[in-house]
Amino acid sequence: MKKNKTLQVATVAAVASLLFWGPVAQAADMGWNGKAEAPRYQEQVFPPWQHGENNPTIDKGFNFTVPEVDDLADFHGSIDNPQLTIFVGGNYFFAMAPLVKAFEKEYPALRGKIYYETLPPGILIKQMKQGGTITIGNMTWTVKPDVYAAGLKKVNAFIKEGLLQGPAVPYVTNDLTIMIPKGNPAHITGLQDLGKPGVRLSMPNPAWEGVARQIKMSLTKAGGPALEKMVYDTKVKNGETVLTHIHHRQTPLFLMQGLADAGVTWKSEAIFQEQAGHPIANVPIPAKDNTTAIYASAVVKGAAHPKWAEDWVNFLKSPTALQIFEHYGFKPYTGK
Repeated sequence: MKKNKTLQVATVAAVASLLFWGPVAQAADMGWNGKAEAPRYQEQVFPPWQHGENNPTIDKGFNFTVPEVDDLADFHGSIDNPQLTIFVGGNYFFAMAPLVKAFEKEYPALRGKIYYETLPPGILIKQMKQGGTITIGNMTWTVKPDVYAAGLKKVNAFIKEGLLQGPAVPYVTNDLTIMIPKGNPAHITGLQDLGKPGVRLSMPNPAWEGVARQIKMSLTKAGGPALEKMVYDTKVKNGETVLTHIHHRQTPLFLMQGLADAGVTWKSEAIFQEQAGHPIANVPIPAKDNTTAIYASAVVKGAAHPKWAEDWVNFLKSPTALQIFEHYGFKPYTGK
């Protein structure tokens, strides 16, 4: 009887061990399939780039930024009573630092009091519809925008929906390019090469990035519906196309880490990466296959700081702002 009881206890203990530790051991065994690397924490490679210049806060307090781990690259400034809050699609996050500095020079009262986010336009709208509240990791905060900036069609659509108040004010245009690692190891010459078997791609996610629509248009121009399907369907299913989870800022990271051979982005982003000294280049897309984006901004309906919001919207089309944009390959909007 005692022997049987001991056996039962041992059996229960074994089952409990399996139930408790089994999944943990299995997860540990699966891991990263033996492909993981030790973190490098390379500030020159991982965001936030520009060495903190994108933070307009004056008193930054204790700085604890760990590239690749704790960096919150799409959030800039202090949420402690900002006087101007800007939600702008991440298409020109790199231009925001000089734009904000130039704006503060014209409006000194706002120095250190501007907060902005550079998430994809679709995600910013989701945040707005949640009352400005967002959660990242273990932190939740609320900040309501005064200005929203994205593609002209999107801005007009959200004016019609009642999220923004008109008019939409366009200011610059941008063209697509094929971003590649320096040296072009996959020998990419044009959009049609992206459909070749074995060519690994990093592409913006159509679920929340408007640029995916323009990219699909260009793929169709260059290779018909078959090329668009190959890049955004077949290769997604077989693992040769990785869709970004944030926005196309991830594409240069994937390229520099050897995880992709090419990715379509806005030309301005490739120019910024090259100016930053990263091992990134680009293959131009001919005008006949390219797709041009028109960027616009508008004041958010019910904005807490409507005057500053209008000043920012008008500033974006000023000679000072356009000169900054042109540094990264943007072109002034001419109405055509």
